[in-house]
Amino acid sequence: LAAEFPSEDIFLMTASPVIKAVTNFKQVSKTLEEFDVEEQPSSLLQKRYPNIRVIQSGVKQLKSDEHKIYTEDGKEYIYEKLCLCAGAKPKLIVEGNPYVLGIRDTDSAQAFQKNLAQAERIVVVGNGGIALELVYEIQGCEVIWAIKDKAIGNTFFDAGAAEFLLPKLTAESRETPIECKRTKYTVEGREEKGRPTGASDKLGSALGPDWHEGLHLKGTKEFSHKVHIEILCEVKKIHLQQEFIQLQQTSLTFPKGEKNVEADEVLWPVYVELTNGKIYGCNFIVSATGVVPNVEPFLDGNNFAVGEDGGLKVDKHMQTSLPDVYAAGDICTAAWEPSPVWHQMRLWTQARQMGWYAAKCMAADALGESIDMDFSFELFAHITKFFNYKVVVLGKYNAQGLGSDHELMLRCTKGHEYVKVVMQNGRMMGAVLIGETDLEETFENLILNQMDLSAYGEDLLNPDIDIEDYFD
Repeated sequence: LAAEFPSEDIFLMTASPVIKAVTNFKQVSKTLEEFDVEEQPSSLLQKRYPNIRVIQSGVKQLKSDEHKIYTEDGKEYIYEKLCLCAGAKPKLIVEGNPYVLGIRDTDSAQAFQKNLAQAERIVVVGNGGIALELVYEIQGCEVIWAIKDKAIGNTFFDAGAAEFLLPKLTAESRETPIECKRTKYTVEGREEKGRPTGASDKLGSALGPDWHEGLHLKGTKEFSHKVHIEILCEVKKIHLQQEFIQLQQTSLTFPKGEKNVEADEVLWPVYVELTNGKIYGCNFIVSATGVVPNVEPFLDGNNFAVGEDGGLKVDKHMQTSLPDVYAAGDICTAAWEPSPVWHQMRLWTQARQMGWYAAKCMAADALGESIDMDFSFELFAHITKFFNYKVVVLGKYNAQGLGSDHELMLRCTKGHEYVKVVMQNGRMMGAVLIGETDLEETFENLILNQMDLSAYGEDLLNPDIDIEDYFD
């Protein structure tokens, strides 16, 4: 916006003293982008664009009929056009329990690290990207990992990919991690105040993709890796120590083998009762069960159309149901008819694309011009790292919404690479690539141009055939 309207005032309102900047941006292919997310002082942004003013205050209320925003510090601002980018907040399994930590932003990651330093056992609940990374990175602490699915990492993969990654989780020794280039920036004077553990309701800024780098995730015990996964279960109830004693139930020790289930003699601060009937004691619980759009401050007195997932519905120009109010990123729900190989997922990559495109739409609207849907919404494409492997997911990589009318093709080299493609009527609809496969660009093109590949059959994934040259 600042670049598009150099003479207009652009206000950025944020509750956080730092702003997130995208750095080391690299266009990997037509739709795949790699970048780091860095925290920077807001003065840097104001230096770069003199027409931007950063207002550090939370929003108390939006009065859309008056085109006004009221901030927590008692001020009011009038806008011509407004874009809501307030993200999402962690969906905690229970609210207000001091032993339950949600991880969503850099602040809560620090609270987590403080607690982990004294921890001997933690329970991790959830099966998305943060849970996956967390369990992989934690050392010297027993981890009970409760997931509602059959396999780990369900948000991103299927059971096959999970099987491929599992040996990495149980490996005792670690290869040295690839150096992560990202500088950390903390606000001066913020550390000393110290945050109460239950302060996860204070909104920080969302974590970037390698948020755990530079955090010392080590518990008190000397062994490096101890993870036990409880599948197909959820948290039924959480008991504090006193409640648990009154229950007169038995809790379990850390399982050593399949058969060897013993009662636990240790008294823990908190106990987790799972829907499969097992109870485990632990020092604390990490709730990594996804996010809910952060719409609270904006709903009151405004008639927003809200999606089933709780986000503000936006049309294909990122406009909400209210005049001059746009939304982008985790707070919004894409309510347009999506391309057959794109879907919304609350990820950094999409937040960046939506923000950029929303600015384009606001500009076009203000200038009375028409604008086409941005190309990044043609194909779902995300690149990340799990367990030190490069992971690329494209299109309907888990056959989302394809019903039973599809087939999967797989190629897997243990410890090296995992390639899965989703085919429908001879056309490629999605793919998961783990490891250095060099297939992302070829597969991206095959999904985008919907070429009929039936003639190639199984040879599509034949490692002896150089498929990139073939479809170049």
